[in-house]
Amino acid sequence: MESAVSQPAMATIQDDDERLLARIGYKQELRREFTKWSTVSYAISILGVLGSVPATIGSPLGSGGPATAVWAWFIGSCMAMCIASSVAELVSAYPTAGGMYFVTKHVVPPEHVAIWAWIIGWCNFLGQAAGVASVAYTVAQMILAAAAMNSHLNPDGTYAYQPNAVQTVLLTILLLCVFGTICSLTTKSLHKIILWFAPINILGSISICIALLVLTPNKQSAKWVFTEVTDGSGWGSKGFSFLLGFLSVAWTMTDYDGTTHMSEETHDAAIRGPLAIRLAILVSGVVGWMLTITFCFCMSDFDAILASPTGLPVAQIFLNAGGRVGGTVMWFFVILVQFFTGCSAMLANARMAYAFARDEAFPFSGFWSKVNSLTKTPVNAVWLVVTFCSLLILIGIGSTQTIIGIFNITAPALDLSYIAVILAHRVYEHRVQFIEGPYSMGMWSRPVNAIAIAWVCFISVVLFFPPTKPVTGANMNYAICVAAVIALVSLTWWFVSARHKYTGPRTKDLLDLVPTEDPDLIREYSQQLPPPEP
Repeated sequence: MESAVSQPAMATIQDDDERLLARIGYKQELRREFTKWSTVSYAISILGVLGSVPATIGSPLGSGGPATAVWAWFIGSCMAMCIASSVAELVSAYPTAGGMYFVTKHVVPPEHVAIWAWIIGWCNFLGQAAGVASVAYTVAQMILAAAAMNSHLNPDGTYAYQPNAVQTVLLTILLLCVFGTICSLTTKSLHKIILWFAPINILGSISICIALLVLTPNKQSAKWVFTEVTDGSGWGSKGFSFLLGFLSVAWTMTDYDGTTHMSEETHDAAIRGPLAIRLAILVSGVVGWMLTITFCFCMSDFDAILASPTGLPVAQIFLNAGGRVGGTVMWFFVILVQFFTGCSAMLANARMAYAFARDEAFPFSGFWSKVNSLTKTPVNAVWLVVTFCSLLILIGIGSTQTIIGIFNITAPALDLSYIAVILAHRVYEHRVQFIEGPYSMGMWSRPVNAIAIAWVCFISVVLFFPPTKPVTGANMNYAICVAAVIALVSLTWWFVSARHKYTGPRTKDLLDLVPTEDPDLIREYSQQLPPPEP
């Protein structure tokens, strides 16, 4: 009988996902439990159009009328696809929990990586945190609006129950804790839960549209819905009022790289992440447009619905169509989908915090980047986000305008962080070697990148502009003030302390990550990387 021949030990990397992560420079710490469908469902749920459109449609309706809401959504969705495709192309090459923040390391010269990564990272983290806080705050408002809808209606047209700022803030903090509890589960549990987010969102949207069109009496004409543009902003120009209508789609269609923050927990992340990003924009764009058109058709009394005592025009549309019972049932699904959006947004923010802490960008980074031994997820980073968002929300007790200004920073902070990386990729492409991933736009890459950059620069000005005139302390858009404070604090911190310690994404050499007795296997993959940085 022949003796067994000893075989050399195989590499400890188990599959191509872990090999790719090791080539990038990180050790696999999280479990890859997300599948193709849970990744797509997550990407769609983080946009959550059934919750986001009812929460934001009042702005374009009030500023420019129904046609503004309809066509601004259509145009904005097309522009969102350009941004999302540009983001997908970059993160396909480097699918890590850091998302676009990590990509910075591979699109700018080594001597500029630290400052670029610092700015992009903080823009991304703070933009996401403001988004999480705003979604939780919106869910609280929706729940309290439902309570008001079901209270007694006074003779003056107001509801007997009127929620105050303290109640809204406390309910928001409770919701943030619920989000945090869900996001602290294992990746396998999150996969099973998130798998249902998108189907409920899509089926709920279709069902509500059918119900509203059947039940609403005296619907508006198609001509009114698709052609009626008003000057509700007070700026004296229907054209400018139309531009303000982009606020709804800009607030909804953002956080494109949210899916990529789950890359280290997703199988075939380099392929499935970009696919999910683009598919989410397509589905959300179509469903959001369908909802917007339906709501406009069902605004039988335009002025009365905008001035609804619920404070949310869509809630009044539901009441008019289905009464208290039917309206509350439809509103429940809006709240549920917005709740899903909050969970998804917090998950992305927590993974970004984990990635940022892993690179020593936070105080006590070792604690925040720790992976829980039981769940194998970064639970500490989750509760960092819960705590930070709760502190932001407390501002709402003293100043509603300030908290709204913080919420309004979400879209410009995220979008500007994306196009900064896209622009850097194009500016330094002849100096920095960039290894393309499985997804590439080929010859369309440069023109699509150019459209994305131009659009974000344009829409950011709109997002920072006061929405109505005359401008007063009550209606001022304080987002520009919040942005200035964030920039001042971040850059001061950099020049005083961080530039001496922070070096950008802290990757390791492949051989340090993968001890093996088969160096030929490691050499095969390491040859695909550019020479190590000095």
